[in-house]
Amino acid sequence: MENLKEFDNREKIIVVGGGFAGLSFARLLFKNKHYQVTLVDKNNYNYFTPLLYQVATSFLDPSSISYPFRKMFRDKGVRFRMAELLRVDTENKTIQLSDGALSYDHLVFAAGTKTNFFGNEGIREKAISIKGIDDALYMRNELMKTMEKAVIETDPAERKRLLTIVVAGGGPTGVEIAGMLAEMKRYILGKDYPELKGAGGSIHIVDGTSVLLAPMSDKTHKEAYQALTELDVKIKLNTRVNSYDGHIVKLSDGGEIETKTLIWAAGVTSHTFEGIPETSLGAGNRMVTNAYNQVTGLDNVWAIGDISIQETDAAYPKGHPQLAQPAIQQGKALAKNFLAIAKGKPMEPFKYFDRGDMAIIGRNTAVADLLKHKLHFSGFLGLFSWLFIHLISLVNYNNKIKTLYSWLVAYTTRDQALRMIFRSENRGT
Repeated sequence: MENLKEFDNREKIIVVGGGFAGLSFARLLFKNKHYQVTLVDKNNYNYFTPLLYQVATSFLDPSSISYPFRKMFRDKGVRFRMAELLRVDTENKTIQLSDGALSYDHLVFAAGTKTNFFGNEGIREKAISIKGIDDALYMRNELMKTMEKAVIETDPAERKRLLTIVVAGGGPTGVEIAGMLAEMKRYILGKDYPELKGAGGSIHIVDGTSVLLAPMSDKTHKEAYQALTELDVKIKLNTRVNSYDGHIVKLSDGGEIETKTLIWAAGVTSHTFEGIPETSLGAGNRMVTNAYNQVTGLDNVWAIGDISIQETDAAYPKGHPQLAQPAIQQGKALAKNFLAIAKGKPMEPFKYFDRGDMAIIGRNTAVADLLKHKLHFSGFLGLFSWLFIHLISLVNYNNKIKTLYSWLVAYTTRDQALRMIFRSENRGT
């Protein structure tokens, strides 16, 4: 690696968050001579969010979709700090972390989102959400423990409640989780738990809109509905989950579903930080930025990805969708603008290129709307497109090989060998 010590007077950039946006930003500044980049994240690894549900349903190992930052940044001239951001002092250009303070010349927020429970504390306490690796492993453990409870349950009604799962949210995460759980129920449950054959239980998906995968095309809405129906998933649209007490899901139409498992995939909201004024926040607590991703009302503070809302793109007046592609593209665009500034060149306004949306439903069905919905794929072509795009998007060849192998095993055998319960509370016993 080229020695960068002679450039110690470089301006300091702190990036908060190592997801799609933060990582794509940092990677474009590897070994650069103009800026000293430090990435701050509460985890010491990056993970591939779109495949979290496959970890949660025991089809992928966590190491297949995650990779340590320090190994990723080795000999790249980017520093890493594992800490949580507590507050920002924009006047003195410092941030307070859970383990100390850092000063900056430029502060880039790429902290993403968290689960939005819409103020419903009962749901927050009782439901299972899935926003990170820890959530995915918790969900995996809880699903497996619930199955073990069902095996020894003698009351048929209680056993049925244990085997009933409600998924709140009909977006990509909800649809993909429901499809995967339905596949497990159909092809794996009877093999692993022969005691549960014919015990009842069902998979439900509930969404407040009139279609599944709402941002996608009409063809996709219909195909997703049909694919889930064929997997025996019960679909309830134009309906919201109002409450959950750990036993009964109460719906906005007055209906009720008895279940011991509610998986919450119904919405997200952005992280907020002390020191960032409310006047700089927009819908969903996203930081309002100009066309160059500078946060409104603040100097030397920038925001990219899900935490940013940029209303200057005429094609997206309400901000870009909170998806991987806008985050990746904004991260790269901002890094290029920083390099342009260092060379005395003007910045370029961000322009999002919509490559499309896709989702996989069960083992054989995938839907893809590409190039602003001009191209629609389903069936084998949709499945191949989904597999290819997700595989090449993983950050490391090691991840790609592990994931491809796991998919091949799962596809050919309709099974995986990852259904173990590991509990940290058992340490030392």
